[in-house]
Amino acid sequence: MDNAVKILVVDDETDFRQVMTVWLQSKGYSVITAENGNEGIRMIKEAKPDLVFMDLRMPMKDGVDTIKEVRRFTTATPIIIISSFIEDPKIKEVKPAHISGIFYKNDDFEKGTHLLESALRMHKKLKK
Repeated sequence: MDNAVKILVVDDETDFRQVMTVWLQSKGYSVITAENGNEGIRMIKEAKPDLVFMDLRMPMKDGVDTIKEVRRFTTATPIIIISSFIEDPKIKEVKPAHISGIFYKNDDFEKGTHLLESALRMHKKLKK
């Protein structure tokens, strides 16, 4: 797995992080996790993941503030936001931050796979 694509999952819900980890690892990805925005920022700087799944609603530093801070030091890392709510007003707040998609917690994981693969393909094209 040394050459595996590295995915960071930032979510305050332990159970959801575990489900995401198992799902992503079953697809062959290397997974690292963070339980809040501050930890997510640190992990992005240190581990340099290939893609980030970022929850919008977290205590301490929510996903909106975290994404805005991340975009100050990198615009290259694709970020897929995670939301429990289809009509979440926070989604509009992050749209200008060049997000790569939205994964709803009640969605089928196949939709998540499509989002993830699409974001990685686009990221690869932009890096060339």
